[in-house]
Amino acid sequence: MPLPNGLAVLRERDFRRFFIGYGTSLLGSSMASVAVAFAILDTGGGGTELGGVLAARTLPLVLVLLAGGVVTDRLGSRRVMLAADTVRCLTQGALALVLLGARPGLWALVSLVALWGAAEALFNPALNALVPHLTRGAALSDANALLGMAASATSIAGPMLAGVLTAVSGPSCVLALDAAGYAVSVVVLLLLPRAAPLPARAASFTADLKGGWTAFRSRTWLWVTTAHIGLMNLFVWGPFLVLGPVVSQRRLGGASSWGLVMAVDGAGAVAGGIAMLLRRPRRPLFVAIAASLGWSLPSAALATGLPLAGVCGAAFLAGIGSAVCGTLYPAAVQRHVPREVLARVSAYSSFGAFVLGPVGLAAAGPVALLVGTSGVLGFGVLWQTSAVIAVLAHPAIRAVGPQRPLHGGPAEPPADEEAAGRTSRTARGRRRRRRRPPRRTPG
Repeated sequence: MPLPNGLAVLRERDFRRFFIGYGTSLLGSSMASVAVAFAILDTGGGGTELGGVLAARTLPLVLVLLAGGVVTDRLGSRRVMLAADTVRCLTQGALALVLLGARPGLWALVSLVALWGAAEALFNPALNALVPHLTRGAALSDANALLGMAASATSIAGPMLAGVLTAVSGPSCVLALDAAGYAVSVVVLLLLPRAAPLPARAASFTADLKGGWTAFRSRTWLWVTTAHIGLMNLFVWGPFLVLGPVVSQRRLGGASSWGLVMAVDGAGAVAGGIAMLLRRPRRPLFVAIAASLGWSLPSAALATGLPLAGVCGAAFLAGIGSAVCGTLYPAAVQRHVPREVLARVSAYSSFGAFVLGPVGLAAAGPVALLVGTSGVLGFGVLWQTSAVIAVLAHPAIRAVGPQRPLHGGPAEPPADEEAAGRTSRTARGRRRRRRRPPRRTPG
């Protein structure tokens, strides 16, 4: 059966296989985050303990990211992703065993969650480098939109399933399912074709790091947006992830209500992802940064004491903004950065985005004890609003277009297949006119 234009990228067998495996692992991960959070809260922990465990996952993610970019450019994305998902499968299985106890040791949780984050740090730069090999041309944005929609759809089903399974069977069951999801991803990655052997690299590890840094800092739009996202994680998203479950437990109804909030956020992201299929904004980066304002809306709802319905409405709008930003921003990086340094540049971008996240996660609980939960969340809303306005005013952001790379490289192909067909027909018409014999005149 013919697929709608926005889903045509699923005709490509390798991308379709990867999409299925990636979605399966994402479902388990979205369940695991809820299970770990309420395992800590249900055993007597509070915002400080929860923030510490979440920071333990994010800190190794930050520290290993740059090495992950270099390793991916050297070994290839498929190999690195296989190793990362194997480690994550084993880690989640071990977490499931640890949480079988009545009161799990905090240091055991911290150690396993840290290993989980380190493996994720290897996976993320490799993912960004793999997508352009699975699809090409105008379908790149659609591929990113579909992967974002998979993350969004699993973020709907995952928290809801996690809330039910955690209440009925305990968090160990949820984490065992997460381990199974990573096992499926490993099998799918094994089915993908092996990439052509990479040329031997004479440069040292340090030289590769420097080369990636040079490519990153030479693009003003890239480091400005990276700083923007990093500060957003510090002041907005980190406190929201820590204080949101605390507020939910106090006045919104506990784990089931928080699962509903996260599920509605995912529903908004699915809606935003559908809206972005086949959309080609003239200024994609400008639109992506404007959409990042949505991340502050759930914090505003919690800070102002809105009921559960209001928090869910804010989360839905935040999900839409997340999908728009998550579709357009990776595609801009993939189009405007040469493939030979794409994994390293993506690693520097992710490093900048996440480096302050552990601070925000760890500090949210203690700071909330001093200034109040509403004070921490309200400051994040004010910060995000001011930052979006400032970044959008930067001329480098407005200059990034969908077609022409700013820093060299081939121009993008036509934006859609119809345009490509028009170009092809025009060229064939010109060749026929050149071959046509001259008309004979009488006389």
